[in-house]
Amino acid sequence: MDQDEADAAASGTFVQSFARGLGVIRAFDADHPELSLSDVARRAELTRAAARRFLLTLETLGYVRNDGRMFALTPRVLELGFSYLSALSLPEIVQPHLERLSREVDESVSAAVLDGTDIVYVARVPTRRIMSVRITIGTRFPAYATSMGRVLLAGMPDESLLGVLDASDLRDLTGRTVTDRSALSDEIRRVREQGWSLVDGELEPGLRSIAVPLHDRDGRVVAALNVSTSATRDSAERVRDASVPPLVRAAAAIEAELRLV
Repeated sequence: MDQDEADAAASGTFVQSFARGLGVIRAFDADHPELSLSDVARRAELTRAAARRFLLTLETLGYVRNDGRMFALTPRVLELGFSYLSALSLPEIVQPHLERLSREVDESVSAAVLDGTDIVYVARVPTRRIMSVRITIGTRFPAYATSMGRVLLAGMPDESLLGVLDASDLRDLTGRTVTDRSALSDEIRRVREQGWSLVDGELEPGLRSIAVPLHDRDGRVVAALNVSTSATRDSAERVRDASVPPLVRAAAAIEAELRLV
């Protein structure tokens, strides 16, 4: 059990038997598609008796088959990853909408998801170089200092939001970066109410970005869209007025497709 699991166990939120059951499933891989009871016990770090109970339970549920000596996973385990695999279609759904949005606003546009305390870019249409670093798919930035990060954080319950802020390294990235935890909490709640976020020079000097959330079919915020521009080209108010309506329209079109996935 690693430290995170130990902490969860101490708090009473860790279900050890469930974790052990998942360990049994993970014992199988491409190099070990079939395993004996002893093999499963060894690879999952369980006693033979415990491994047998988990294997028989998984067999009853249809996730494992047994020929009398060897055990193997069945195709039904694919169900366990279906939701994640469905989410992988997000970049493909988003990309054509980003291309239309970029043509409409004549600016760089992106989509990102939240991963821990960071945002991760999953789709992008650049029009000009506006940052000192090159942004590509997979680029990460701290969520607290970005417009997409703030709309993603705004979609979280307050307790989860505060947990992310506690875990974040709230550093001054520029002279304008908001690093006070209370001030950030207030700003993110304001983003939640208004439905968009404008960040002006907090991630990098001269960079202005505005973002809106993307919701899945259940109304959960699963990603964010943004328009990025140079702070020297227009006022923040003009960027807001010019960017929010097309961003909202693009988000609505994407969400309509996500509901079909």
